Amino acid sequence: MYDEDLSLMRKICDAAKEAGVGAVIACDHAVLEYAKKIGQNVHLSTQASVSNMGAVCFYASYANVIVLARELKLEQIEYIIKQISSENVVGPSGELVRIEIFGHGALCVAISGKCTMSLAQYNSSANRGACLQACRREYTVTDKETGDQLDIDNEYIMSPKDLCTIGFLDKLISAGIGVLKIEGRGRAPEYVATVVRCYREARDAIAEGTYTKEKISSWHEELSKVFNRGFWHGGYYLGKKLGDWSGEYGSHVKRTKNYVGKVTNYYAKSGVGEVLIQSGEVKAGDKFLVTGPTTGVIEGTIEEIRTDDKKEIAEKGDVFTFSVKKVRANDKFYIYSQKSLSS
Repeated sequence: MYDEDLSLMRKICDAAKEAGVGAVIACDHAVLEYAKKIGQNVHLSTQASVSNMGAVCFYASYANVIVLARELKLEQIEYIIKQISSENVVGPSGELVRIEIFGHGALCVAISGKCTMSLAQYNSSANRGACLQACRREYTVTDKETGDQLDIDNEYIMSPKDLCTIGFLDKLISAGIGVLKIEGRGRAPEYVATVVRCYREARDAIAEGTYTKEKISSWHEELSKVFNRGFWHGGYYLGKKLGDWSGEYGSHVKRTKNYVGKVTNYYAKSGVGEVLIQSGEVKAGDKFLVTGPTTGVIEGTIEEIRTDDKKEIAEKGDVFTFSVKKVRANDKFYIYSQKSLSS
């Protein structure tokens, strides 16, 4: 945060406060100080690299929720939470500081908040929200003196798999963690919907005593259907060292979404949506996705399509209707397909 940024920062914080935004995520001290001044709740970012009780006590003056560094073991996190209670460490709200950790999503190869690769290579700072993901690319390792290339089994040597904690969420809850953070910057609506749904179901299952291996396996399958680079189950929390690399560029998702067209109408009385096909085709049995700024995410299976000329397969240029929950004009309509092994 530079001096020329401060005016805009204050406007953003003021707007967030006026709109009733629950919290802003911040680590820059100027932001923390201003948010405290106007009474805007703060979640301290992982970029602050808080990894001990002394740092928690320092930042408690500014933040009601603190996102710990990603590199801590579960035992270390649990100790901090217990000390917050025993030492009565409170935030600006007057309530005990709550601890937030990363629960699912992309991991940086660097220590929390300390990566400058994007800035060094492209003058685009990760710590200012503009990471260009240089670490996700394929690299060769060359001996600078001899020119010899080292033989490595994975060229994605700086691209970790995604963190996934749904298989031991019960341990995180038992440790007293108050907030689970899902990494989702730049992710599609169906990613957010699927990940939040799976973790909410897991949380509820733990509370109800129905958290089983079978359910965990089912959630893993669902999570694999949206963007992921493969999963690192356990991460630093279970004492593992970073070394699970993605092995390929981009997502390992098992299915892809294909844009087909847009919603043109919705008939509320009959619960039927109307879609203009702009690309591809649609038939009964297809898995579909509808997204929109108000609609959010709706997924399902096409049970039956209806066209003016009673086609079994609707094609580009056709308008068809199908049964669906409420959708809205200009919502985007997609069809899912299984990802081929060669893609």
